[in-house]
Amino acid sequence: MSRSSRRRTPLAHPATGEIDLLDVLHALSDPTRMTIVRTLRAEPERACGTFPVDVAASTLSHHFKVLRESGLIRQREEANRRLTALRAADLEERFPGLLDTVLTAYAQG
Repeated sequence: MSRSSRRRTPLAHPATGEIDLLDVLHALSDPTRMTIVRTLRAEPERACGTFPVDVAASTLSHHFKVLRESGLIRQREEANRRLTALRAADLEERFPGLLDTVLTAYAQG
């Protein structure tokens, strides 16, 4: 099978009601993942390779997986790139005020 005809495995995203608080807090406990979340808070959607982080592509993929599986981000395929968006509305519905509280506390150091 040629590389261009291979299909990627569909990305799994938890339903809003399945987002777990401890998974979210774990995902937010890493500085690189916080940079990704803070970037997405300011920008609605962004291509995966354009985040202001200095990590290897494989490490960045791991961070995206943790964020996606925790319910913090949603990713979608568009042509040959993957776009990432923060699930702010879903998080607000599930845990009102949590994301703003964590981001504010992080910014205050």
